[in-house]
Amino acid sequence: MSSNKEPPKKKIKVNDSPSSPSVSAQSNLKQRLMLDRKETAESILNFKFNKKRVRILSKATEVPSDCKGIAYWMFRDERVQDNWAFLFAQKLALKNKVPLHVCFCLLTKFLDGTIRQFKFLLKGLREVQKECEELNIEFHMLYGSGGDVMPGFVEKNKIGALVIDFMPLRNVMAYADQLKKALPKDVPLCQVDAHNIVPCWEASNKLEYGARTIRPKIHKQLPEYLTQFPPVIKHPYSGPLKAEKVDWDRCEAHLEVDRSVDEVEWAVPGYSGGIATLESFINKRLKFFGTKRNDPTQDALSNISPWLHFGQVSAQRCILVVKALRSKYPESVDGYIEEAIIRRELSDNFCFYNPKYDSIEGTNDWAKKTLNDHKKDKRPYLYTREELRDSKTHDDLWNSAQIQLVKEGKMHGFLRMYWAKKILEWTASPEQGLADAIYLNDRYSLDGRDPSGYVGCMWSVCGIHDQGWGEREVFGKIRYMNYQGCKRKFDISAFVARYGGKVYTKSATMDKFLTKGKKK
Repeated sequence: MSSNKEPPKKKIKVNDSPSSPSVSAQSNLKQRLMLDRKETAESILNFKFNKKRVRILSKATEVPSDCKGIAYWMFRDERVQDNWAFLFAQKLALKNKVPLHVCFCLLTKFLDGTIRQFKFLLKGLREVQKECEELNIEFHMLYGSGGDVMPGFVEKNKIGALVIDFMPLRNVMAYADQLKKALPKDVPLCQVDAHNIVPCWEASNKLEYGARTIRPKIHKQLPEYLTQFPPVIKHPYSGPLKAEKVDWDRCEAHLEVDRSVDEVEWAVPGYSGGIATLESFINKRLKFFGTKRNDPTQDALSNISPWLHFGQVSAQRCILVVKALRSKYPESVDGYIEEAIIRRELSDNFCFYNPKYDSIEGTNDWAKKTLNDHKKDKRPYLYTREELRDSKTHDDLWNSAQIQLVKEGKMHGFLRMYWAKKILEWTASPEQGLADAIYLNDRYSLDGRDPSGYVGCMWSVCGIHDQGWGEREVFGKIRYMNYQGCKRKFDISAFVARYGGKVYTKSATMDKFLTKGKKK
């Protein structure tokens, strides 16, 4: 049985869904960046490349003199320009005067990703393939995991070195380990961190406790790493190996994913769409970011996270563009730097040095103890994963946030914290709460299946990168958030009016609980 609480009847002005600028109308920044690269250097050969961005994972360190090409296995960073891994691969190919090959290895599925995320990925790759073709670089669509298919590609085509992306998730790290064992012994395996500004292994050599411990380490190294990018140029060397024409229909048919969660309308996949979103941010929303970013009713966010997750836009490029406006919007720029550099790189640090990054076992001892101490506390509400998925709780704000996630593939950052903490409060155990939060985020969010997503859930449910707070039921010493606290920060009724979250009750007892004003 359910009863619906209607949104306020008065008209409340709220901002629309995330800004979705026209790619064609937002071309000024894209053109300017092209000129910036050309002014930085003629090519990667004329640029002082920082070798600390690279880890050689193999015993082999020299490219064989008789090789027929260099290959870059693109996985996390799905773009041509502003990509240190792509640039390093071209550097090797230019120095050895051989062709350059880019490979993408399409899995049938990736964690709990749905057709929504894969359509975003594949449409972005269409742009990569087109740009590679214009630059005389062969783009190969391969089927299967990189760990399985790249060794054969390398050996068959006499590839002299394999460059790979860095991603600190267990399954992706396992692919790198697999390649170390399976590649020909004389072929160097080079991993480049093109996702972070300061490479993860350079930012810190250990698991950091929190933002306050990694922040000074990163800021100290930013002058060395926060540089302009040279261009990936038209490659001067060709060979007999030509890529097969990509059959994009076959790519989609290859997938074994849930097709009920379809693509969103507001986000245009690919580099051009990401740069258009970045341009609309600096032109329209950056001025409000410093003061309004924690208000879900305001359009003050960058909205760039989907493109950052898929590597279709470089975080370093975003910082360079935003940082140039610091004299105009100092508070906003500093806030953006904190989120786009410190918090993102802290997330990679956590996953890189802690293989239990998605488990209660991966949190601090104090948090494990307090969650265990309160594991048997009576929950004020208990919901199944299906009820959470369908936005059928007693909390109209939580339901509206879940509707936003399902509808738009993105949830406002402030509400993500509230959303995950309530899942802890409304599920049978911390383990179940964490699993449900990760599942829903990975399933619906364009930027799920990502270190930042795992760390967001772990912070909310398990207190990582946080401290102990006043002890209370269910949460123990984990930081608490509630409805009334949100009410003091922003106009809840406006957000609920926008997404239509309703109040669902399960019993007369629950109705009585609500009418007494004891909403959590």
